[in-house]
Amino acid sequence: MVSDAAPQQRRLRAQSFPVDLSKFKNLKLDYRRPQLSEQEKSDLLDNINIFRDAIVAFSATGNARGVSGHTGGPFDTAPEVCILLAFINANPEKFIDTFFDEAGHRVATQYLLSTLDGHIDPEHLLNYREANSKLPGHPELGLTPGVKFSSGRLGHMWAMINGVALANKDKNVIMLGSDGSQQEGDDAEAARLAVAQNLNVKLFIDDNDVTISGHPSDYMKGYSVTKTLEGHGLKVVRAEGENIDSLFKAVCEVVAYNGPAAVVASRKIAPEIEGIEGESHAHDVIPVAVAKKYLTKRGYTEDQLKFYDDIKPKSFSYDYKGVTSDKGANRVIFGEAVNMVLDKLSKEEAARRVMVIDSDLEGSTGLKGIHSAHPEVFVPSGVMERGNFSAAAGFGFGGNGERQGVFSTFSAFLEMCLSEMTMARLNHCNVLCHFSHSGVDEMADNTCHFGLNHFFADNGLEDTAPTSLYFPADGEQMKAIVNTVFWDQGIRIVFSTRSKVPYILKQGTQDKLYGADYKFVPGKEEVVRTGTAGYVVSFGDMLYRSLDAVERLREQGVDVGLINKPTLNVVDEETLKVYGSSPFVLVVESISQKNGLGSRLGTQLIQRGFTPKYKHIGTFHEGCGGITDQIPYQKLHPADIESEIRKLMA
Repeated sequence: MVSDAAPQQRRLRAQSFPVDLSKFKNLKLDYRRPQLSEQEKSDLLDNINIFRDAIVAFSATGNARGVSGHTGGPFDTAPEVCILLAFINANPEKFIDTFFDEAGHRVATQYLLSTLDGHIDPEHLLNYREANSKLPGHPELGLTPGVKFSSGRLGHMWAMINGVALANKDKNVIMLGSDGSQQEGDDAEAARLAVAQNLNVKLFIDDNDVTISGHPSDYMKGYSVTKTLEGHGLKVVRAEGENIDSLFKAVCEVVAYNGPAAVVASRKIAPEIEGIEGESHAHDVIPVAVAKKYLTKRGYTEDQLKFYDDIKPKSFSYDYKGVTSDKGANRVIFGEAVNMVLDKLSKEEAARRVMVIDSDLEGSTGLKGIHSAHPEVFVPSGVMERGNFSAAAGFGFGGNGERQGVFSTFSAFLEMCLSEMTMARLNHCNVLCHFSHSGVDEMADNTCHFGLNHFFADNGLEDTAPTSLYFPADGEQMKAIVNTVFWDQGIRIVFSTRSKVPYILKQGTQDKLYGADYKFVPGKEEVVRTGTAGYVVSFGDMLYRSLDAVERLREQGVDVGLINKPTLNVVDEETLKVYGSSPFVLVVESISQKNGLGSRLGTQLIQRGFTPKYKHIGTFHEGCGGITDQIPYQKLHPADIESEIRKLMA
């Protein structure tokens, strides 16, 4: 059983989980008999309702505590899951008893299955996505009791379970899929292998026509899950997802088939949940008010739902020194900065010279503002990071900087585009990339969505076109960087975080360091504070945290300096000499400690004959969930930075 992890969790354990999971029947159904008796249908529908009630009840706590989450997907697939559970109960020797899911954000399904298996107390589900609850935003093998696999990056699961099927040729291997996940190119490769080897991989696709940014039927004309899978050679059976007879017959037919097969179940997302049914925001967490209304309609009392009143967002109060109290969202400001460039062009010239392509994340990565202000340059697209990056690069092919492709997605998915970046570099393409959700701050989605491996992108040879990596410290620097490098040639990558960041102030004033008089110079490292005791070198969201530690030490008479390195992968010889000649250098970053800036700056210092005391800190272990908890969990809080400085000075 999962143990208590926080005071709020202990308080919630005193509450009773509103859904009586003991009423979930250990139903056994034979997939070789595709007709349900009236009693079997009644029992199955009861199980589906219990499963869905539970999903709504505990996933809504993510909304209550401000850590987000996902309700629509796991709610949708409850009928398929309950049918398959009954098949496994009746014929366990015919199945790998794991519900692999290529859409890891539907993790509520896995937590509920683990609870039904006795690994998690039902009351603990009410700590969904809470820090240290071991119930993060995606399934993580080895973290949560009863969870049997890790998932989260869309389209990555099918290829792996092909291997599971090859190792278990006499068993059916189940994968839950979605019309969004199936857009990923990995799935096409996996389909071809599954067909060629006649693997008993069984797919159950929730075709609800909803992804984060909207409806595939609108932004991906011609896309059909059914036709795509049939084209690869799979047996495909369409079903009405909310018609139990249609769905049951289809699942029976697919499971009984010898070889790879799929059920494509059509339904509106979050069926019969008033307020979110059929809407794209049903992809996200269900609002508490909507959950209460749904559960009340289902017969739950006000007293049973009082536990929501006890759940509050965790507050984090800290007075950072050297920065403004207000914050800016760099991931949104990126789009504003691009608009500032486009505003200088006529609509016709903008359309001719710039193409901005989305990967179903426009609201999360700042492209929504571009879509709204400059629809003439915007191309909506699906969950196809590799292809979309290459399309953006191709737009800038042969343009000598006159044409620019703009591409954006999460930093975690940078790793998916590396080979495409190599070919774009070799083809001298011009593309500006924005990778948001860098580092770990406010990442309740947890480890699989951490954006850590930025330097992987700088994988060209010394004599090829450079790939520039930029990580602005605040919103003003973001604007300055985009304005400066927008029309440059080659691959340029700008990073931002999910979290907002304050604005850096000039020393001893309330003036912004990167205000109107600031000019960004690519490759230039910037002295934020001079010092004689040693220097901290940082960038991005860790600069303001490092500045706080530096300011507090300076108030205590410790003359520590601070360097901002907004261009991550270029050595500024002049500034390096300044901090390389000091007693110590501490690199502070929120990306990977293993392969980030700190793993290479020490070598660069030694190569130039500088030998200060040296250490680097960054993200070094898997996440803890939650929002404000990730940074201190990685020991990157200003107090941790101050402690590391003192150790170097000892």
